[in-house]
Amino acid sequence: MKRLREVIDGLLGWSICLLMAVMVINVLWQVFTRFVLRHPSSFTEEAARYMMIWVGLLGSAYASGKKAHLALDLVTARLHGARKRASELFIHSMVLLFALAVLVGGGGRLVWIQLKLGQQSAALEVKLGYIYLAVPLAGVFIAFYSILALREAARGHNDAAHPPSGLN
Repeated sequence: MKRLREVIDGLLGWSICLLMAVMVINVLWQVFTRFVLRHPSSFTEEAARYMMIWVGLLGSAYASGKKAHLALDLVTARLHGARKRASELFIHSMVLLFALAVLVGGGGRLVWIQLKLGQQSAALEVKLGYIYLAVPLAGVFIAFYSILALREAARGHNDAAHPPSGLN
C-alpha cells in the first residue's frame, strides 16, 4: 500500500503541476492576444476555467492525501488517547462516506448524464462530461486516502510519513 500511495501522490502532484503550467501558458496567451494583438483568443477563457476545475478538485485530493486539509486535524489536534482515535475514525469515515456518495456517486451520475446528453462547451467544443470527470476522479483519490487514514487510525498510527502541513 505504501508504494501505491507514493505512485498516486506522484501522479497527482505531477498532474497538478502540468495543469498549472498549461494554465499559465494559456492565460499568458490570452493576455497577449487581447492586449498586444488586439484580437482576443476565443478559447482561452473557457480553457482556463476548465483547467481550474481540474486543479481545484485534484488539488483537494492531493491535500487530503498529505493530510493538509484543515478539517482533518482541527478537531483531533487537542485530543489524546482513545478520544483522539475515535475522533479520527469518525472524521475519516465521514470523509470516505462523502467522497463515495457525493463525489464518486453523484459526480459519476453527473458525468454519465452529460455524456448521454452530448452537451458540449461553447468555445472548445469538448463534451462537458469529460470536464466533470474531475469530480468522481477526485472522489476516488479522496476515498483511497481516507481508507488509508482509517487503517492507520484503527491501528493507532499517526502517519509520520505524511504529517499535517502546519495548517493548524
